[in-house]
Amino acid sequence: MSPFLAGVAALIPSIGVGFLFYVAIRSIVNADRTERAALARMDAEERSAQESPGA
Repeated sequence: MSPFLAGVAALIPSIGVGFLFYVAIRSIVNADRTERAALARMDAEERSAQESPGA
């Protein structure tokens, strides 16, 4: 095997683990963003429900 192919073969596992780490972190950040949006929507609905009967 040539030295170039040996170097590429040595880097493939690291690249794979880096890609999996990227996907995991991205999914965590997206889940957090979605949860924050849902909580903000619920808070807005609660505020509007509390303001409606008093008006």
